[in-house]
Amino acid sequence: MMLRKLFAAASLFLAAAFFASAQFYSDWSWFSVPDHADWTYQVGEQATVEVFLSKYGIPQDGTLTFTVSDDLMAPDTEGTAELSGGRARIPVGTRRSPGFRNVQIRYAEGENATQTRIKLGFTPEQIRPVVALPDDFNAFWQREIAAMEARPLRVREIPQPARNTATEDCTLVHVAVDDDHGVYGYLYVPRDVAPRSCPIVIFPPGAGVNTIIVPGWHRYYTERKFIRFVIEIHGLDPRSDVQVFRDAGRRLESGNGAGYLGNGIESREDYYMKNVYLAMVRMTDYLTTLPQWDGRNVVVKGGSQGGALSLVAAGLDPRVTVCIADHPALADMAAYAVPGHTGGYPHFNRQPGILTPAAVETLAYYDVVNFARQIKVPVQMSFGYNDDVCPPTTSFGVWNSLDCPKSLLLTPINEHWASETTEAAHCTWLDGFLK
Repeated sequence: MMLRKLFAAASLFLAAAFFASAQFYSDWSWFSVPDHADWTYQVGEQATVEVFLSKYGIPQDGTLTFTVSDDLMAPDTEGTAELSGGRARIPVGTRRSPGFRNVQIRYAEGENATQTRIKLGFTPEQIRPVVALPDDFNAFWQREIAAMEARPLRVREIPQPARNTATEDCTLVHVAVDDDHGVYGYLYVPRDVAPRSCPIVIFPPGAGVNTIIVPGWHRYYTERKFIRFVIEIHGLDPRSDVQVFRDAGRRLESGNGAGYLGNGIESREDYYMKNVYLAMVRMTDYLTTLPQWDGRNVVVKGGSQGGALSLVAAGLDPRVTVCIADHPALADMAAYAVPGHTGGYPHFNRQPGILTPAAVETLAYYDVVNFARQIKVPVQMSFGYNDDVCPPTTSFGVWNSLDCPKSLLLTPINEHWASETTEAAHCTWLDGFLK
């Protein structure tokens, strides 16, 4: 019952479910409506989805084919259903353990075909991640942080007048982790504010080797006079030509098909993400020296890989006071090593042979679940049921591992995105936790 109450802020209305699998920019329109308005069932409870299909707005008749599987697993059930007046009912069945069922639906008209999907949760509040917490997890990270902190803080600041606004000044900042690693970020500091009056918010990026993007919804934090630090994680100057990023992406390839997230995966000391995680601490070392910082509030906020890094920062650094994470990546990454279990992005099961015993051991020190287990400050998470990038199975694994004040904004229709409404809701929720 607690889980269902959480949907009040997200998608309790059945009408919202009609847009679960709507396909836009297409001649076809799909709507998939589960027989529970909150998309959630108890283990052992039978689920059914009603499907609506139209072409040019005209309801279709014909035969659908469908498969049903556990979240991101191979199908275990297949069948057909008859469309009548554009409608068909598909039996989803149930689960014998907490988790998600995924329904893939296809309709063919001659050589043309269209498809959609929908995921349903079964007692997801009881999902438990596979990854275990290493006995020396905290000792390892404390040692790495201490080694970094023993080096002087090194920062380069480059004013960016072209990015200034009427209310903020922008500076491009490079923060070094060690002699070989560091990160860039655009620092936005509010104008005409008193010393020690502004909270800090750090925005880590989603996955990839890309320049720094400043989304439009950042305005919510600008309006509240936050110091904003919008970062990249590869030490690449965001002013560089796009070819620089392409070349860096190729240079950072691990050779095992997993990109930079597979780089050094056989060793916890050499894993690529070690310096990225340490950078989350080092950035706060710098930001908390700014005279405009209020001396109290340090917020981390991101989605996907950015959501993962936000949770990592909150688990590593006691100066972080609030964390907001959308559909976090890097969660239960090695779960695929256990047959029948769904893992999180970057889905190492897609690279045969990568999840060796040594890699599984390394990933436990970098898995977001284990950082979530350390967090004591308030956390708000949001994610969707229809996400195939950071699946709801692993997002619930993170959520269920949190032992702190927490709030869950479930948006079941969402795939790998967050709406403007969700972003605004995060900022409103945050207002209640500023010190």
